[in-house]
Amino acid sequence: MKLDDFMEFEVNERAERRRLAAEKSYELLDHMESFQHRFDEATSGDSMFGSVSPSIFVGRSNYPKVSTGILSPVGHEADAARFETNAGWYEEGVSISDVFERRTSLLNSNRAADVTSVHDAWDGFLGTQREVAIADRPVDVEIGLDDGPNLDFDVTADDIATPTGPRARAQSAELTENPHVPRPVKKTLEDDDWNAQGAITYLYRRGLDVYDINTVLSAGALGRGENRRLVPTRWSITAVDDTVSEYLRGTVRDAPSVDSVQVWRNEYLGNAFWVVLAPGDWEYELVEMKAPGSIWNPDPAAGVAMSSAHENREGRTAYVEETAGAYYAARLGVLEHLSSVGRQAKVLVLRHVSDEYWGPVGVWQIREAVRNAFEGEYGEAETFEAAVRSVTDHLPVPLGRLRSKSTMAAGLQSNLADFGA
Repeated sequence: MKLDDFMEFEVNERAERRRLAAEKSYELLDHMESFQHRFDEATSGDSMFGSVSPSIFVGRSNYPKVSTGILSPVGHEADAARFETNAGWYEEGVSISDVFERRTSLLNSNRAADVTSVHDAWDGFLGTQREVAIADRPVDVEIGLDDGPNLDFDVTADDIATPTGPRARAQSAELTENPHVPRPVKKTLEDDDWNAQGAITYLYRRGLDVYDINTVLSAGALGRGENRRLVPTRWSITAVDDTVSEYLRGTVRDAPSVDSVQVWRNEYLGNAFWVVLAPGDWEYELVEMKAPGSIWNPDPAAGVAMSSAHENREGRTAYVEETAGAYYAARLGVLEHLSSVGRQAKVLVLRHVSDEYWGPVGVWQIREAVRNAFEGEYGEAETFEAAVRSVTDHLPVPLGRLRSKSTMAAGLQSNLADFGA
C-alpha cells in the first residue's frame, strides 16, 4: 500500500475500540473499598488465607534484602489466570481501569528475604513461591498471615513494570496441590551449569513467552547453581526482554535487508506507535513524546516531553536510562517480526503518549502494541526521509524538534516549516 493511502485513516476499528476502552472509570474506587470485605470473608480466625496464586512479586527496595511475595486474587479464585499479566490482555482489549482493578485485587503476601537465599530452596515460604513461579497454571496455596492487609495500594507512577495491590506480611505458605511444571522449565532447573542467559534463550525457543520466563527468573530458578538469585520483578522483565532480543538480533544479523521503506502503526491505551523500517544493517531507536497531562508528564501547562535511546549494528552494553524498560519492550516486538520474516532493517519507533494514558499499566502494553503493529497493513515510502516527514504530520512535535532528539532523524534535510509550532 502506498504511504499516502496508508495515512488516510485516522483510526481503524480495532484501535478505536481499544481507545474507547481506555476511558477513566471511577468504579475503581468502589472496587478498592470492597477489598477489605472480601479479604475478611476469605480468612479464618487465625488469619489463614486459602487462595489460588497465578504469580509472584519481588520488590527492589533495600536490595539485596528485598520483599518477596505470592500474589493471590482475593475473591476471584475461580478465574485466577486472568489476573496474571500476559499477552492475552491485549487481545482481550483490557482498559486502564481493568488493569488497575485486577492489580488491586491481588493480595501480595510477602516477607523479607536475602536475594542469595534461594539456591536449592524448595521448602518454606521461598520454596512455595518458587513452585508458584514455575507452574504453568495457577496453584492452590494456603498462607498464614501476621495481620490483615495494608490497604495503601502499591500502584504508583514510579512502579512502571508490575504495580501490585495491598500487602500483608506472611508467616508461612504451603501448596495444597502438586503444580504442573513445563518440561523445558524442569530441564533448566535441573542443570546447574547453565547460565541464566542461555536458559532464558532455551525457554523462549521452546515456546515460553517472555511473561512466563521473567517469573521463573524472578524466583531465582535460573542460572548456575549457587549463583542463582531472586531478581526484582522490574529488573527481570527488562532482563528477559533484553536477552531474548539479543538472541533474535543474532538470527537476523546476516539476513538480507528489507527491500522497501515500510511504515507500520498501532494504538493502544492512549499510546500511538509508529514503526519505520528502512533498508540497511540493523539499527534501532526509540523516541518517546509524552503529552502534557499524561501520566509521565502530568503538568497540563508543560510542553511535550521527549526522550530517546539508540543502538547500531553492535547493539548496546549499558542500560538505557532515558527510556528505560520501554526501549527493550519495543525492541523485542520489532525483532520478533524481523526474525519471523528473515530480514534485518534500520528501525525507528516513535511513541506518542497522549493525555488519555492516565494511569501506569506496565511495559507489557508497549511490547504488545509493537508486536501487534505488524498484524495489519503497512504503508510504503520512497525514502526514509519521506516516511519520517509523513509520520511527523501525525505527531505532537514538528520535524525540527524530532531531529534535535533523534539520532536517526538528525541527518534529514530541513526547511523552515520543520520548526513550526
